[in-house]
Amino acid sequence: MLGISLSILVVGVNSIVALASTAPGLGTAATYAILAGTTVTNTGNSVISGSVGISPGSACTGLPAPCTGGGPGTVSNGTIHAGDAAALQAQTDLTAAYGVAASSPCNSTSLAPWGGQTLTPGTYCQTTSPTISGTLTLSGNGVFIFKSGSTLVTAPGATVAFINGAQPCNVFWQVSSSATLDTTTSFIGTIMALTSITVNNGATIQGRLLARNGQVSLINDQITAPTSCNAVTVAGPTPAPTVSGAPAGGGGAPQGNGFPWILGLVAGVLAGAGAVGAGLTIRGSRRSS
Repeated sequence: MLGISLSILVVGVNSIVALASTAPGLGTAATYAILAGTTVTNTGNSVISGSVGISPGSACTGLPAPCTGGGPGTVSNGTIHAGDAAALQAQTDLTAAYGVAASSPCNSTSLAPWGGQTLTPGTYCQTTSPTISGTLTLSGNGVFIFKSGSTLVTAPGATVAFINGAQPCNVFWQVSSSATLDTTTSFIGTIMALTSITVNNGATIQGRLLARNGQVSLINDQITAPTSCNAVTVAGPTPAPTVSGAPAGGGGAPQGNGFPWILGLVAGVLAGAGAVGAGLTIRGSRRSS
């Protein structure tokens, strides 16, 4: 009985852990700071660290050759792939990663603005068009996935900051339409947009701008693709099962000091197993006497 109980417990815990937020593998797209489906357009002295790719399109302006204009934007620590096989493969890998992020179970479906909050690792979902204003702080060395059912927009001067070991390489923004980062936005993470990404004047991005089907446009911006990533040390919360009579939707374990349900489950199983063992011992003693 104890063995069966522990087996059930292990299976249950493993199932819960499997639902925790997991970083979508970017494949070859991981080396790109910019990836677009149609065109990449730069105005001004943008500084890009990482590769630039366009596929199935091939047009790019305001960056070094093979783009037209020969600048003034610069690209370092990478290569410009305009309509070649490497860019096509990166787009294929991006499509796969986008699908993984889109299928990540939601830990929160709150309609509260993402800006002005401090969030811990997990998957945050909004069916509307979230706008980030003020400062959004990401805390903890884990995986953060933000899912937007429509567009993603930042206000001028908005900031996404990270503390307590959070890493830009483990922050992902899955955008079901297009993303716009307004002037002087300070942003972290990989944007994976279904359509286009527009970055206005003077934004700084520690991450990647990856657009599946549309264009990426820049104006005097700085984009630095992550080149390394430490192992995560903080697991994200897991979605709670829907309780009969409770409202449908996401929303996992509380982000704060909620009741430790897993520990309660362990204690319950072990207590039940102990009671069964005690009963068997008493019966054996009675028979022997």
